[in-house]
Amino acid sequence: METRNRTTLFEGLVIDVEQMEVRIGAKGWHTFQVVRHPGGVAVVPLHDDGTVTLIRQLRPSVAETLLEIPAGRLEPGEDPAACGLRELTEETGLSAGRLTPLGTIFTSPGVFDEVIHLYLATELTQGEADQEHYEDIETVRLPLAEAIRMAADGRICDGKTIVALFRASEVKR
Repeated sequence: METRNRTTLFEGLVIDVEQMEVRIGAKGWHTFQVVRHPGGVAVVPLHDDGTVTLIRQLRPSVAETLLEIPAGRLEPGEDPAACGLRELTEETGLSAGRLTPLGTIFTSPGVFDEVIHLYLATELTQGEADQEHYEDIETVRLPLAEAIRMAADGRICDGKTIVALFRASEVKR
């Protein structure tokens, strides 16, 4: 991809916004704005009895409380698997003996460069959660099959959670 005139328009706490011109083949140069994000990790905690632990938390960006899988932002240079284990414990108190990769997703590639690494966590043990000072998280444990139905019928509407649940159900088979 050929670019020119790259400039940062905004530097924020979590994201930056960059503007650039991109050559689109014979169509010439066109201006694009891209939201730069360090990426994240999301984890499906699957218990031995076939249940999953989801979290319910307020998402101010959409002014709703959503049901999601545990997830968090990558620190610079952080290994995604290490981040996944950290976020799982911080948000739910769960520790995983095994973490299986479920691939990656682009959250909104028309605007964001964010990549989320998805994992299936198994061999779980319960400990104490250590949520961030700004988090108010409730854990919800339900059968994986019910979570899949909720993702399919719209009761779960978080993209990373929907994809990860469906991918986890395929690995589980």
